[in-house]
Amino acid sequence: MKIYFAIAAALYLPFAPTTFAADAPAKNPADTTKAKAAAKKTEPVAQPKPTAANVAYGKHERQVLDFWKADSDKPTPLLFFIHGGGWQGGDKNRTGGIENYLKAGISVVAINYRYIVQATADGVVPPVKGPLHDAARALQFVRSKAKEWNIDKQRIGASGGSAGACSSLWLAFHADLADPKSADPIARESTRLWCAAVLGAQTTLDPQQMKDWTPNSKYGGHAFGFKGDAEKKLSQFDEFLAKRDTILPWIAEYSPYALVTSDDPPIWLGYNAPPELGKEQKDPTHTANFGLKLQEHCKKNGVACELFYAGAKDAKHATAQEYLIATLKASKK
Repeated sequence: MKIYFAIAAALYLPFAPTTFAADAPAKNPADTTKAKAAAKKTEPVAQPKPTAANVAYGKHERQVLDFWKADSDKPTPLLFFIHGGGWQGGDKNRTGGIENYLKAGISVVAINYRYIVQATADGVVPPVKGPLHDAARALQFVRSKAKEWNIDKQRIGASGGSAGACSSLWLAFHADLADPKSADPIARESTRLWCAAVLGAQTTLDPQQMKDWTPNSKYGGHAFGFKGDAEKKLSQFDEFLAKRDTILPWIAEYSPYALVTSDDPPIWLGYNAPPELGKEQKDPTHTANFGLKLQEHCKKNGVACELFYAGAKDAKHATAQEYLIATLKASKK
């Protein structure tokens, strides 16, 4: 399925019109050929030439990032962009609106990371740990370059769509992964964020929550290695839900909703249509039901959470870009 936000695409900068086709679970997550094909289908958007391109933050070919340096005499805030694609496709070349951030005095980083199939091939368990920890490592690497790249280490805001949104929220809510005793100076850097602004986010990786919020939910099993069984007519999500109790520690570690605590940074959530809790959705993988339930949970924990969708009355910012520029440039959170 290909879905574009009903509101004008410009509303959602920094992103180009967002395609979520790659977020549909692959029939065979171990098929690296499909992963490569998904990456090739990712059409780039117009971007200014990076200050530094394909900078390696790890040894895998996908562990690279692009950096755009804003012109400033003082250290600048930074947009940390994580592309979507179900952790199965996509590429950093889809980062849009970069010029607007640079004009606002905000530098930009866009990362690639290992897909689920590549993390699985590397023996990562559960598979979603691969892309999530790659994002964390990339963030630490960027902080290690703060002096060279003229970056304010504190003012880093994450953004992305769909799986990139889920990854951004995971970083926003997860406890700091910095290891102050590590011999590796990069590992000693913080993984905490100043803020996050995301689109079409899956805010939970708990299949029971998904089912309760949106009855026709079907996403997420591949993150934990579930494949379903075609012969038994068992879908990937059916297996995910049936075996939920066996992976509760993984859900607690990798589901953004489960990680929310009172010390977390402010976030902005964007969706294309209003929430309809308990009702089947045309696009259950990117429904605003995810956003509404996370917003409720954040409020209970004292975390600022702004929810935007078509017709929303309480949102102060109409776009992720507007929110990020305002928040990253604010005197305080």
